[in-house]
Amino acid sequence: METIRRILPPVIQRAIANLPKKDIRQLEEIRLRVNQPVELVLDGQTLFLDKIPRFSLEGVRYVLDRLGEYSLYTLEEELKRGYVTIEGGHRVGLAGRVVTNNGYVKLIRDISSFNIRIAREKIGAAQSVADHLVDRGRWLNTLIIGPPQTGKTTLLRDIARMASSGVPTVSAKKVGIVDERSEIAGCIKGVPQNNLGQRVDVLDACPKAEGLMMLIRSMSPDLIVVDEIGRKEDTEALFEALNAGVTIIASAHGFNLEQIKQRPTVRPLFEHQLFDRYIIISRRHGPGSIEAVLDGTGKTIVRKESGAAS
Repeated sequence: METIRRILPPVIQRAIANLPKKDIRQLEEIRLRVNQPVELVLDGQTLFLDKIPRFSLEGVRYVLDRLGEYSLYTLEEELKRGYVTIEGGHRVGLAGRVVTNNGYVKLIRDISSFNIRIAREKIGAAQSVADHLVDRGRWLNTLIIGPPQTGKTTLLRDIARMASSGVPTVSAKKVGIVDERSEIAGCIKGVPQNNLGQRVDVLDACPKAEGLMMLIRSMSPDLIVVDEIGRKEDTEALFEALNAGVTIIASAHGFNLEQIKQRPTVRPLFEHQLFDRYIIISRRHGPGSIEAVLDGTGKTIVRKESGAAS
């Protein structure tokens, strides 16, 4: 939490530090909105810090100064994407007035809201499903499906660690990670801060489509991990990677497989049955509740009810 505390105004820092340790462990989001009370999300439940002043424009400037290390120029690309990733893989979303150029987002200005999402590493998050993701000495092409904040990134991270380190039925593989949002590896100056094993190469803050091709051309990975696929160019790059014999472990937003199949940009992946496994997760029993593991045709292999990730 120290990285997060450093970007918060002192009064908010103190309020959070005074919370019970259990609440701090369950903290998922810190939401700051101008003229509104600070909102905390704890294990899916909302808590407002009503005993401290409401967030102000001065607070906005304080947070932005620390995000950009007192230079908004350093935030130019992030303001275009709508989020900033800080040390530890924590993501700070921004909202305000959007400036466009020829129909494309140029930046967000007059910022009025922040959403600080807490990233947590959980070793062993994928242990309960790992046996269903391997076959005859290789990892299977797998898509993790779940709504936001259900633990998809945590699960991806742990699969990457297991593949890189090796498991009893599969030797350690060369793993490439395209970490577009700097959340999987939590890199600082290009060096992963999360435990990903010994055979991992990370392209940090790199768009997925470009990163997939870069890894294949330059790093010869056995397996590539990517987060939150959804664009047409992501789908095209995944086809290239799969046809090159590289295993893909990816995630996508959705409640179930049928919903994902309705998205035109990724539909070709399902029409060609390019994934061998689908993991459906929720937060029914807390973040990372694994609802089911499906085969490439969508048939249920196993149904689970465990809290595996956060």
